[in-house]
Amino acid sequence: MAIDSNKLKALESAIKQIDKAFGKGMLVRLGDKQVEKIDSISTGSLGVDLALGIGGVPKGRIIEIYGPESSGKTTLSLQIIAECQKAGGVCAFIDAEHALDVYYARNLGVDIENLLVSQPDNGEQALEILETITRSGAVDLVVIDSVAALTPKAEIDGDMGDQHVGLQARLMSHALRKITSVLYKMNTTLIFINQIRMKIGMMGYGSPETTTGGNALKFYASVRLDIRKIATLKQNDSIIGNRAKVKVVKNKVAPPFREAEFDIMFGEGISREGEIIDYGVKLDIIDKSGAWLSYGDKKIGQGRENAKVFLKENKDIANEIANKIKEQIGTSDEIMPLPDEPEDEEINANEKEIATAEKAPKETSKDSTKESKKGK
Repeated sequence: MAIDSNKLKALESAIKQIDKAFGKGMLVRLGDKQVEKIDSISTGSLGVDLALGIGGVPKGRIIEIYGPESSGKTTLSLQIIAECQKAGGVCAFIDAEHALDVYYARNLGVDIENLLVSQPDNGEQALEILETITRSGAVDLVVIDSVAALTPKAEIDGDMGDQHVGLQARLMSHALRKITSVLYKMNTTLIFINQIRMKIGMMGYGSPETTTGGNALKFYASVRLDIRKIATLKQNDSIIGNRAKVKVVKNKVAPPFREAEFDIMFGEGISREGEIIDYGVKLDIIDKSGAWLSYGDKKIGQGRENAKVFLKENKDIANEIANKIKEQIGTSDEIMPLPDEPEDEEINANEKEIATAEKAPKETSKDSTKESKKGK
């Protein structure tokens, strides 16, 4: 059905007024403007890139990475910085926790000589620095570690024990309102690392966990990644790393709720070779016969660790297998299968015991409720 000509004239007049007041292009028809593909920055993890649906974290958007302590939040963020720098990007790290390990960052591939680092005194200072470098248009990626450490100046200047209810949440909400449009215009990606807390007095159903800094970040973030440690990697009797699982709990640029698993090796970071083996075996790109792994007519190693060494030394073969995995899984139309857990990893029994102990009181309370109803 055709649009009324009087409405079209009024609309054209309104668009001209908007262009004159705010600049050309502030209001356009999607049919008149070519919709561009969303650019991304690789995470350094093959599985996470595929789970995100566009090959990495989107540019010009806000990303939140959260999880328990020692789950791999900072490691994943540093890997993203390393990948961004490899592509010629300028990166900044706002270290609100004052805990950046420069030597570990270098081992992960971060060019520390060209990494911009700030260790602010308070939350307001950190967010002012963020706004200034973003408005410059010269920075491609900014990481803030962490939201929990963005302490408001009033809290720092106050006495121990003073109550500052909702102060940090208001600070975050105000900052996000100001910075979101600037990030989009400057095509700068902002990553917030966040911690989790337990909800006090949580009863009934639902997760007892929540993130710090209020609810604003949950709404403004285009992507939210929940990262957890699920296993401990051992070689002989020595612990050599952890296995982590990432769940995409929110995704505005591709289908959400996909998951990925990868190895984090101590002192090295995410094992790309381990992911290539896991997904390659799952998709029958790599053949597994007993302990031997082979690609085509070439044996790549006896056992997973030996195969990882082979792929690390033969980058061309590793890249060839990785490209085949990407082609077979696709990026946004298919649900990505999780690889089977490697046999030579041991799950930390303590974590399972803790999870079982946390569930036990809830089951007891339900049983007691049922018994009281029967009595009535």
